[in-house]
Amino acid sequence: MLKDIITAIQAYFQANRFIAKHKLWKWIFIPGLIYALLLFVGMYFFWISSGYAIEWMFLKIGIKGWMDKMNDSWLSFLFIFGRIMLHLVFLLFYFSLFKYIFLIIGSPVFAYLSEKTEAIIEGKDFPFNLKQLLKDIVRGVKLAFRNVLWQTVYTVSILILSFIPVIGWVTPLIGLLIECYYLGFSMIDYSCERNKLSTSQSIAFIGRHKGLAIGNGLVFYLMHFIPILGWILAPSYAVIAATLSLYNTKHNK
Repeated sequence: MLKDIITAIQAYFQANRFIAKHKLWKWIFIPGLIYALLLFVGMYFFWISSGYAIEWMFLKIGIKGWMDKMNDSWLSFLFIFGRIMLHLVFLLFYFSLFKYIFLIIGSPVFAYLSEKTEAIIEGKDFPFNLKQLLKDIVRGVKLAFRNVLWQTVYTVSILILSFIPVIGWVTPLIGLLIECYYLGFSMIDYSCERNKLSTSQSIAFIGRHKGLAIGNGLVFYLMHFIPILGWILAPSYAVIAATLSLYNTKHNK
């Protein structure tokens, strides 16, 4: 798996050179600007609303009142730290839902960009095929709904674990790895569909190459630490990098 993770990370550097060489910037900035704007607005309102939701939840189950009565500095530290971890888990959950909504909305661009990338790599002509594009879009939307269902199951389980002291501290990391996997999964599947893999075959293939999905999603999330520019570049870079990483894996066997 480590080899696949390295391959996926290296593919981002290859994607940067690939985009510059083939002048694909318009396919990067147009969807990227829309993504960055929606992300900023959504994160702002969600961070505020989730804070109120956590406060209400702690009041309802009596944790806050119990902590006030105990008046213990060590317990207060655990409470504050646990609250931060819970806030991060909520944030990851929101980001997951936002990501799938954007993947569904942006599926026409991402499917086209993935197909165009592979056509350039193989030196083929790239005639526009509306039928194939529509098939890619429909499959991408179906897969997004499948992934969001499974990821919600995992996220709810992680949310329950986040209430357990100490153990709950690692839940954001677990949640992030799951996020990375499913994000990369969606990006790689565009190429799997073009290679005539059915949905079940694609799931099995990516299951054998989890590192490709995790590595792709990991860099995608790390790019968000670069304000604005990273948000703009992340979605389309992830698609191109996923296409390149799968192509490299197929031809380096």
